[in-house]
Amino acid sequence: MRTRKKRMTILLAAAAAVSLLFGMAPSDGSGKASAAGRPVAIASCLIAGTDVVCEIRASAVPASDDGKYYLYADEVYQDGPTGSIVATVETGRSVTASFPLSHNTADSNLSRKFLVAVKSGGQMVQVSDEHYITNPEAIAGLSSPRMNTGIKGILPDVERITSGEVAGMGIRQVIYNMHLDDICSAATVPGAVPFEYNGQTWYFDGAVLSNYDALVKAVNRGGMQFTMVLLNHGTGAYSQDLVHPMARDGVCEGYALNVADDAGTEHLKAIGAFLGQRYSGRLGFGQVDNWIVGNEVNARTSWWYCSSDSLDFNVGIYAKAFRILYNELKSANANYWIYNSIDQEWNRKSNPGSFLAKDYLDRFNYYMIREGNIDWGLSYHPYNSPLYDPYAWNGPEAWVKKGLSTPYITMQNIDILIDYMHQPGFLNPQGEVRSISLAEIGYTSSFGTEAQEASIAYGYLKAASLPDVDSFMLFRMTDDAHEMESYLALGLYDLSGNKKPAYEIYRNLGGPGEAAAKERASEIIGMDIDQMIRENIIWTRSGTGVVSLE
Repeated sequence: MRTRKKRMTILLAAAAAVSLLFGMAPSDGSGKASAAGRPVAIASCLIAGTDVVCEIRASAVPASDDGKYYLYADEVYQDGPTGSIVATVETGRSVTASFPLSHNTADSNLSRKFLVAVKSGGQMVQVSDEHYITNPEAIAGLSSPRMNTGIKGILPDVERITSGEVAGMGIRQVIYNMHLDDICSAATVPGAVPFEYNGQTWYFDGAVLSNYDALVKAVNRGGMQFTMVLLNHGTGAYSQDLVHPMARDGVCEGYALNVADDAGTEHLKAIGAFLGQRYSGRLGFGQVDNWIVGNEVNARTSWWYCSSDSLDFNVGIYAKAFRILYNELKSANANYWIYNSIDQEWNRKSNPGSFLAKDYLDRFNYYMIREGNIDWGLSYHPYNSPLYDPYAWNGPEAWVKKGLSTPYITMQNIDILIDYMHQPGFLNPQGEVRSISLAEIGYTSSFGTEAQEASIAYGYLKAASLPDVDSFMLFRMTDDAHEMESYLALGLYDLSGNKKPAYEIYRNLGGPGEAAAKERASEIIGMDIDQMIRENIIWTRSGTGVVSLE
């Protein structure tokens, strides 16, 4: 298992600078952003037994009609003191409020947000920011030891898992997509699986689930770790309530999850709880260790569609969906790691409908810190730019730079991202660097198989040299004809099922044949690959072009 690096010294000046960068008021050094304009802060909301205990702190006790704090529990779609009052305590500079967790009842507080209000002039006035429960793992009854055995991963062909080919390559991690709309069902569907949760009965498609069960168990039997990507394709007959109201006019690959009303929110809670229990490794359906919420969610018009082009609005609804799934999943298995997902377009967007990855990451982190820091992980896709550029070790100088202002972060300059995540304002609640998963990356053979060989070796070895990187997931196993129209022949097998030279080099990496793989890559690159990675040597080519596409 990895050991995350700790930042032993956190300077208040640095924390203040990071806070200002994110648009927050400066931190008091605790990692909790101060509430600008609100005199009260919820310092923590933690599960303790069957109760929730919230610590309330005030820089100045606000005036009120009755000298009392009212603690509200809001659903994620509610704003201000509009939910239920769960506790009332005397005002003060430092007070504690507690109330029942009521887990798995109609009044469950597990995935609600909390705020403090006072009565002023007969009206309830919010005096604190919102805060979520940050230790849902405290009630996890189905925790399983993680299967951390190495970072080498792939998006597989299912039939190559069952044949043993994937495990035979020395693959240690497998990633796969699950469309939430595919697994939802109704009581009238034959084979539907009922699930009682929060006072309602929900139904899931038994036939679809059985396919996932078989896949997860086959991966586990091969000694490989499973990462599941949760997507919302928006087409399911029994899941239209999962599509955000402001996403229902779109035609795209992925839709923003509905956190705008009770129907979508309650359904999402049930899905999180159901998947968390089913794939905990304790109920006979297999073990998923990692969950990724969405795919490249900064790509608004492609993968997390919403008609609003406001960064704050889009990140806000994603953060709410993330909180729900995080708390519901972790309440089943404390050892799950749960990731967001952004692409490599750090400071330049190729699609005007997207958000910059850096801006999205900053704003997401802002919400996580402001509303209760949790141990979220970062899923990053450090593709070459353009995607069909065949040279992982020698990118276009216009797109790959050494500083924070670089347009793109690829495997060449991935250390920029790593250093960024080492900032005090980005650390997890334990003061550690968050898990970083390079969950999707691939290199084309459209301009020669040698470039693909060397690029895969360079990418994997660079990732393996970084202690904070927990996975390197190659995309994909077999070429896709549609992708090849854009010069993206990313597979280790061609369309006829023949192994490309890249297959052999990836099989050798991370195993007994690694020295041979390094020698082959060094020969293609024209420099010792170990030296290139050790000394962080970055070659670039002039202009923005790749190769002639004539």
